[in-house]
This record gives sequence, C-alpha cells and structure tokens, in this order.
Amino acid sequence: MKKTLSAITALMLVVSAWAAKEKPAVTETNLTPEQIEANYTRAIEGRTADILKVLELSDTNRSAKVHDVIIAQYRALRAWHAANDPKLKAAKGDTNAVAQIRSSLKSLHDEFIAKLSANLTPEQVEKVKDKMTYGKVQFTYAGYLASYPDLADQHKQKILELLKEAREEAMDAGSAEEKTAIFQKCKGKINNYLSQQGIRSARDKEKAAKPAADK
Repeated sequence: MKKTLSAITALMLVVSAWAAKEKPAVTETNLTPEQIEANYTRAIEGRTADILKVLELSDTNRSAKVHDVIIAQYRALRAWHAANDPKLKAAKGDTNAVAQIRSSLKSLHDEFIAKLSANLTPEQVEKVKDKMTYGKVQFTYAGYLASYPDLADQHKQKILELLKEAREEAMDAGSAEEKTAIFQKCKGKINNYLSQQGIRSARDKEKAAKPAADK
C-alpha cells in the first residue's frame, strides 16, 4: 500500500509541474504582440524539450523532425482555438453545429498522430500523448487501482480504455483547465461503469462493514 501511495505521490508531482508549465503567465496589457509571441514560443519550446527528453532519440535528424512536428501542433492548436472557441461558445446546445466545428480539430489531431507515427514507434507516440496530458492516464489509473484493489482484468482494461479516450480529447484542449475538465468527466464515466458492474471501492466496503453505531 505504501508503495502504491508513493507512486501516486510521484505522479502528482509530475502532473503539478506540467500543469504549472501549461498555465499562461499573468496577462500584462503593456506587452507588445512581439513580446507575447516570444513568451509563447519559449513556453512551447520548453514543453517540447521535456517531451524529447523522455523520448531519448539518438538520431539528431529524427529528433529535429519530431521537435518541428510538436511545435507545429502547439501552434496549430493555438490558432484553432483562437478561431473556433468563440464559435463553440455561440453554438453551445446545438450538437450538430458543435460537431461540425470540432470536425476540423479531429482532422488536425489525426494529421498530428500520423506525422508522429512516421518518425516514432507506437510506444514513443504513447509517451508524447502522455506528456502532452501531464501523465493523467497513469496518475488516474493508479488511483483507481489503489481504491479498487480487487478489480478484474476486464475492468482494468475498460478503465484504461476510457482514460485513453479522454487523453485523445485532452491533447487538443486549449488550456490546462480544459484538459483537467476532460479527465474529470472521464472519471464520472468510469465511476458510473463501476457502479453498473456492482463494484464498490475498498473504502465503501469498509464503511459498509462497520457496525451501525460506528458509522
């Protein structure tokens, strides 16, 4: 149990560090467009450097290609959200309109994965996805394993499946807050799934086992 908690604590530190990097600096109205752009470039270069560090690519040419693909994706996502977030807000409630607007984001996502896959192994692409979403898949999954220690393999697989679906969406989010909200929504789906399967957490079982006087 102590080892599990230590692993979760370590993941929390990683998530916190990445979330801090993702958060934009306090807006300064006196900054010029050039200064704003320079700040943004420094931010995405830092995120990309962290990703490349994890990939440990020995081929400098391949490393440069992956660097350019990731930087281009960050810029493309920024431009997409700047152009489409107001449209999504205006279309809120109209599922057809929202789907149509978001279809171009799906295309952007698929093109990015295809470019990564042309230069990286499937395992390395997974690492990129995890770094772009602060390792929330592993962190959240470890939390469920700790809370539900008796999960069958099929339920573990389903939890991972839902978390990875959330990761695909979170990769395209415009901010750390949006990424977190996507995973929170995913946790709701997982909790509903476990409830439908009649699976209770270790904590709930412990509460149920206590005499009424102790509750």
